[in-house]
Amino acid sequence: MRPKRRTLLGLAAAGLLPSPALAQGGAYPDRPVRFIVPFPPGGGTDVWARIAAEGMQAELGQPVIIENRGGAGGLVGTEAAAKVPPDGYTLLFTITTHIQTPVVMRRFPYDPVADFAPIGRLGTTAITFCVGPAVPASVRSMAEFTAWARDRDLSLGSYAPGSTGHAFALMLAEEAKLRMTHVPYRGETPMLQDMLSGQIHGGFHSMASAGEMMKAGRVRPLGSSGERRVPSLPQVPTLLELGFSRRFTFNGFSGLMAPARTPQPVLDRLVEAFRAVAAKPETHQRLLAIDTFPSYQDPPTFRAQIERNLREWTEIAERLNLSIEG
Repeated sequence: MRPKRRTLLGLAAAGLLPSPALAQGGAYPDRPVRFIVPFPPGGGTDVWARIAAEGMQAELGQPVIIENRGGAGGLVGTEAAAKVPPDGYTLLFTITTHIQTPVVMRRFPYDPVADFAPIGRLGTTAITFCVGPAVPASVRSMAEFTAWARDRDLSLGSYAPGSTGHAFALMLAEEAKLRMTHVPYRGETPMLQDMLSGQIHGGFHSMASAGEMMKAGRVRPLGSSGERRVPSLPQVPTLLELGFSRRFTFNGFSGLMAPARTPQPVLDRLVEAFRAVAAKPETHQRLLAIDTFPSYQDPPTFRAQIERNLREWTEIAERLNLSIEG
């Protein structure tokens, strides 16, 4: 064996050679970075991803491109993100459906914890129960809605099957003793369009997607999740205030992840860039403008939340018998 080849083999065995992602292209990143968003454009996840991407472009010195891959409650895009080369050039920006959809579909094409390396959580947000033109304009409160709806068959949408919006719609119907049919969508935008056209009675929406419609009165917000009122809707009580259970305080996330086995130097660079963006006053202003609470978490803390949410959601799904066909 030639001396040079023996030296290279020795370095490789000792783990001293750079990984392919670093060896081939020099300093990371040296080309555009892509965020897979597992929902269509226009919804809350897409809005949050674009806020993060725009900030990280300046930090990384490369374009950050959004690729929307909706389908199967987020499974399609997330599975694709789990299987890309772990080189730091394709990342996943997602929400709590990351752990919810596999649980309720009883299908795990990816491991929500083991297949991803968390980069950081961006924020949290409440979701608000809204009704549209299919409900009489005189219905302006949750009490009026439940009184009107009690002897009717309701159609309530959700932005993804197995999502928080799906579970909360079931819980609302259960606690208010209403009859409902669940109508699943591939994202908030098509759900909002159907609500505005009177195709469904209502459902839970994020402020990032439907806030302007709520403020304009085109859909009527009746109650929000969480333990504090939505800042731009101070007149709308929380479901907790309205006498509904603490189940409506379930707290999810929006954040950025890389495929597992991404080289640590690449992860360190991404974590540094994401942390800088999450801390900027401009980012806070943009998030608060869409009623999202800036609440950065570092990778270990974010991983702990993902693990905790997975346990919590498994319990919720079992209690509600929340399952859907994949």
